[in-house]
Amino acid sequence: MGLLITPTMIGQVVISGLLAGSLYALVALGLGLIFGVMRVLNVAHGPLMMLGAYTTFWLFHWWGFNPYLSLLITMPVLFLIGVVLQRFLVRRVVDAPELSSLLLTFGVSIALVNLAQLAFTSDLRSVEFLTGSFIVGPFALSKPRLAACAFAAAITLGAFVFLRSTRLGKAIRAVSTSPEMAELAGIKVENIRLVVFAIGSFLISVAGILFLAKVGIEPTSGMPVWIVAIVASLIGGSHPVWSFITGLSIGICESLVLLWLPAAWQPAIPILILLGYLLVLALGKAMSAAAARSRARQEMQHA
Repeated sequence: MGLLITPTMIGQVVISGLLAGSLYALVALGLGLIFGVMRVLNVAHGPLMMLGAYTTFWLFHWWGFNPYLSLLITMPVLFLIGVVLQRFLVRRVVDAPELSSLLLTFGVSIALVNLAQLAFTSDLRSVEFLTGSFIVGPFALSKPRLAACAFAAAITLGAFVFLRSTRLGKAIRAVSTSPEMAELAGIKVENIRLVVFAIGSFLISVAGILFLAKVGIEPTSGMPVWIVAIVASLIGGSHPVWSFITGLSIGICESLVLLWLPAAWQPAIPILILLGYLLVLALGKAMSAAAARSRARQEMQHA
C-alpha cells in the first residue's frame, strides 16, 4: 500500500524545499554574478564553499568559535583566495571561449578537493550548533534551514541594493552589459572583474557555513550543490532576485518530486528542470518565429 499523502504533508514538504532552496539560491548568487560579468563558468565555486565550511569547522573545533560569528574570518579568507585565483589563473581565460574557463576551473576544483582529502580525510564533519526545529501549528521549521533562508534573503536583498545604488555596483552592471562601453566610460574593467570574482568567493563562505550546519561537510560536498546552483544561475541569470527565486523553486520541486520518486532521482531533478526550461524557451522562439512569418505573409498579401 502506497504512502498516503495529505495536505499537511505537502505543506511540510513545500516548507522544507523552500528552506533547502535558499542554500541553492545563495550559491547561485555568487555564481551568476561571476558568469554575468566575466562569462566564466566557475566549477571551483563548490570546492570554495567546502573550504569555507572547513574553516568554520576547525575554528569551532579548536577554539569554540560561534559558526555564524566565524564569518568575520571566513569571509576575508575566501575573498583573498578569490583574489589570488582571479589574479593568477582565471583572468587568463576571461575573454577565451567558455570551454576554456570550464576546463581551468574544473582543474582548480579537482586540486582543491584532493588537497582537502589529503589534509582533512574523507570523513563527514559537522557542528552541533542551532539544532532542532521550531513547531508552528502542524509544521516543523528546521532551525539550520531557517537560518540559511534568513541569511540568503538578507544577502540577496543586500546584493540587489548594492548593485542598484552604489557606484561600484553600477560599474559592475556596466561591465556585465558591455565591457567595451564600460572601458570607454573610464571604468577599469580588469579591476572590476577581480573584485567580482573575489565577491563571489566571499559570498560562498556564507553558504559553506550554512551547509556545514545543515548537512555536514566532506571534500566532495560542494559539487552537488554547484550543479544545482549552475542550473539556478543559468535560469535566473545574474540578477540576484531572480537567482534567489530560481534557487527556491528548485528546492521546492526537488522536495515535491521526491514524494513520489526514490531519493536516487534527486541529482537528476535540477537537470530535468533545466531541460524543461530550455524546451520551453525553444518552443517560445519557434512560436514567435512562426507568428512573425505569418504576419509577413499577411502583409505581402495585403500589399
